Amino acid sequence: MPGTRAGGLKARDKNLANDPGFYARIGAKGGRNGRTGGFAANPELAREAGAKGGRISRRKKAVSQATT
Repeated sequence: MPGTRAGGLKARDKNLANDPGFYARIGAKGGRNGRTGGFAANPELAREAGAKGGRISRRKKAVSQATT
Protein backbone atom coordinates (compact mmCIF):
# COMPACT_ATOMS: atom_id res chain seq x y z
CA MET A 1 0.00 0.00 0.00
CA PRO A 2 1.49 3.33 -0.99
CA GLY A 3 2.20 6.02 1.54
CA THR A 4 1.84 8.90 -0.90
CA ARG A 5 0.03 9.70 -4.12
CA ALA A 6 3.29 9.49 -6.06
CA GLY A 7 3.94 6.04 -4.59
CA GLY A 8 0.47 4.91 -5.57
CA LEU A 9 0.94 6.06 -9.15
CA LYS A 10 4.28 4.27 -9.29
CA ALA A 11 2.68 1.04 -8.01
CA ARG A 12 -0.11 1.37 -10.58
CA ASP A 13 2.38 1.81 -13.40
CA LYS A 14 4.36 -1.23 -12.24
CA ASN A 15 1.23 -3.40 -12.02
CA LEU A 16 0.16 -2.37 -15.53
CA ALA A 17 3.66 -2.94 -16.92
CA ASN A 18 3.69 -6.50 -15.57
CA ASP A 19 0.12 -7.29 -16.61
CA PRO A 20 -1.99 -4.90 -18.74
CA GLY A 21 -5.21 -6.62 -17.55
CA PHE A 22 -4.32 -6.44 -13.85
CA TYR A 23 -7.14 -4.17 -12.69
CA ALA A 24 -9.68 -5.69 -15.07
CA ARG A 25 -8.96 -9.13 -13.61
CA ILE A 26 -9.40 -7.87 -10.04
CA GLY A 27 -12.66 -6.12 -10.96
CA ALA A 28 -14.00 -9.26 -12.62
CA LYS A 29 -13.38 -11.26 -9.44
CA GLY A 30 -15.34 -8.74 -7.40
CA GLY A 31 -18.20 -8.79 -9.87
CA ARG A 32 -18.47 -12.57 -9.70
CA ASN A 33 -18.45 -12.60 -5.90
CA GLY A 34 -21.04 -9.84 -5.61
CA ARG A 35 -23.96 -11.87 -6.93
CA THR A 36 -23.96 -14.60 -4.32
CA GLY A 37 -25.50 -14.81 -0.89
CA GLY A 38 -26.95 -12.02 1.19
CA PHE A 39 -30.42 -10.62 0.73
CA ALA A 40 -30.34 -11.16 -3.03
CA ALA A 41 -30.39 -14.91 -2.49
CA ASN A 42 -33.09 -14.83 0.19
CA PRO A 43 -35.82 -12.19 -0.31
CA GLU A 44 -37.81 -13.49 2.67
CA LEU A 45 -34.84 -12.80 4.95
CA ALA A 46 -34.62 -9.29 3.52
CA ARG A 47 -38.32 -8.70 4.20
CA GLU A 48 -37.97 -9.82 7.81
CA ALA A 49 -34.91 -7.63 8.38
CA GLY A 50 -36.65 -4.61 6.88
CA ALA A 51 -39.68 -5.12 9.09
CA LYS A 52 -37.43 -5.42 12.14
CA GLY A 53 -35.67 -2.19 11.26
CA GLY A 54 -38.99 -0.43 10.93
CA ARG A 55 -40.13 -1.57 14.38
CA ILE A 56 -36.93 -0.92 16.29
CA SER A 57 -36.00 2.72 16.36
CA ARG A 58 -32.77 3.98 17.87
CA ARG A 59 -34.11 7.44 18.51
CA LYS A 60 -34.89 8.51 22.03
CA LYS A 61 -38.43 9.37 22.93
CA ALA A 62 -39.40 12.95 22.24
CA VAL A 63 -39.32 15.18 25.31
CA SER A 64 -41.87 17.97 25.33
CA GLN A 65 -40.53 21.28 26.55
CA ALA A 66 -42.99 23.47 28.45
CA THR A 67 -42.48 27.21 27.93
CA THR A 68 -42.96 29.35 31.00
